[in-house]
Amino acid sequence: MYARIFRPAKTAMQSGRAKASTWVLEYEPEAARTLDPLTGWVSSSDMRGQIRLSFDTREEAIAYATANGIPHQVSEPREPKRFPRSYSDNFAFSRKEPWSH
Repeated sequence: MYARIFRPAKTAMQSGRAKASTWVLEYEPEAARTLDPLTGWVSSSDMRGQIRLSFDTREEAIAYATANGIPHQVSEPREPKRFPRSYSDNFAFSRKEPWSH
């Protein structure tokens, strides 16, 4: 069973990056989830799917996985493209799009 080490993306519900700087170790699911015919709930017999460990750095997460003999895969984070803009560009005479009210 592999563990995945990654840095989670920021949530869409906030503009801050509070918990996006930590690294997370999660196990990949061993078996598919099953549907309970009576209630319709989804269940799993995989207990490792409930484990989610947080680390301050990537190296700490890798060191923990190697020390405990956990095969792991590291996913490098993709940095978002930033486009610096200013508020005054909305009112520039050379604006490419016409103003709409």
